[in-house]
Amino acid sequence: MDIITVTNLIILVVLIGLTAFFVASEFAVVKIRMSRIDQLIAEGNRKAVTAKKVASDLDYYLSACQLGITVTALGLGAIGKPAVERLLYPIFDLLNVSDAAASVASYAIAFILVTFLHVVVGEMAPKTLAIQFAEKMTLLLSAPLYWFGKIMYPFIWALNGASRVLLRRFGIKPAGHEEHYSEEELRIIMTQSYEGGEINQTKLAYMENVFAFDERVAKDIMVPRTELVTLDKDMKYEEIVSILDENNYTRYPVIEEGSKDRIIGVVNVKKMLPHIVCGRHRNLEEFVRTIPYIFEATPIKEAMLKMQQEQVHMALVIDEYGGTAGILTMEDILEEIVGEIRDEFDADEVADIRKIVGDQYLINGRVLLEDLERQFGMIFQDTGGMDTIAGWIQYQRGTTVQNGDEIEFGGYVWTVAETDQLQIKQVRLKQMEPTI
Repeated sequence: MDIITVTNLIILVVLIGLTAFFVASEFAVVKIRMSRIDQLIAEGNRKAVTAKKVASDLDYYLSACQLGITVTALGLGAIGKPAVERLLYPIFDLLNVSDAAASVASYAIAFILVTFLHVVVGEMAPKTLAIQFAEKMTLLLSAPLYWFGKIMYPFIWALNGASRVLLRRFGIKPAGHEEHYSEEELRIIMTQSYEGGEINQTKLAYMENVFAFDERVAKDIMVPRTELVTLDKDMKYEEIVSILDENNYTRYPVIEEGSKDRIIGVVNVKKMLPHIVCGRHRNLEEFVRTIPYIFEATPIKEAMLKMQQEQVHMALVIDEYGGTAGILTMEDILEEIVGEIRDEFDADEVADIRKIVGDQYLINGRVLLEDLERQFGMIFQDTGGMDTIAGWIQYQRGTTVQNGDEIEFGGYVWTVAETDQLQIKQVRLKQMEPTI
């Protein structure tokens, strides 16, 4: 084997290696997240500084990768095939193959071999490594890619400029590193992370609750007017103690003139207990603290901010007519993110949606339609603007409902299980039997 053949083979190996470098760099720098690079920089990783320079100017360094891939591909065509052909000629001479046949066969074998090495070793393998180990590959390759870009600046600038002029005619802007994700993209990423075992069910649920939190308003989660337990400012101590004994709440709205539309504030039982225990009878109004008000359509994130600013745990929800629609508590808001919060006084509480037997469920009338859609995979139509399952059933019936009234919808039978005067308290859900 002469020196020329050895040199060509060495160049062949180098060109394949360079192709692998540029391909891996191209996919790695596109795959890496800018937020992860910033985190590595904060941790003191010096390689991440160069990686950020490359990722921040993605359009330029992708052009550098394309230039490198193109040049190495041309080099493989110019040097690789002749080098392999020179290796094959002695073999064909030993086999007494004619010059014409040897020329065709050696060219075909050289083409197949070089193409195989170029595609598999130079492109496919590096691409897979870059996608699976984007962070490691970016940190490893960004420095040489950065300096290649600096050295080849005149050529890249000229080629990049020409491509930009062409793209501008079609109204296309140069690409940048993707730094922002839509809400739907974040949902997909989190779901994929859960399916891949990177996060657990609890973290996924928190994420979903955060997005739902941003869409909810006070009306969706408030304690409605009909369920409010209040104290009247003119109540006697014996009546107050009786209500406190019957209900295990920490705070109670205080009304006047016996009307829930005239809420003057809220009292904290903890402030009253020492006086009650010691038998010191004091006027209820001495313990009343003013309560902020919000409207039914106020987003709960704004309601929470207002309650934090005023350092209160309860807010009065006003309807469109200025009357009391309900009460919103800080616990109600936090449960939208972390789920149901239970303490020693919640032992008798049951889940809003609970399975009772087989395919039957018992649902609180206040459960939102969107929660049922998410859990049972249905879509409520013709809701009449109603938000809860109780409101939807009342709208569908168009008349006063009674225990046992049924509606068939979405493959289920919805049965009114419990009412309190005109209010639907509980709904039983059962899957319909398939028709034959």
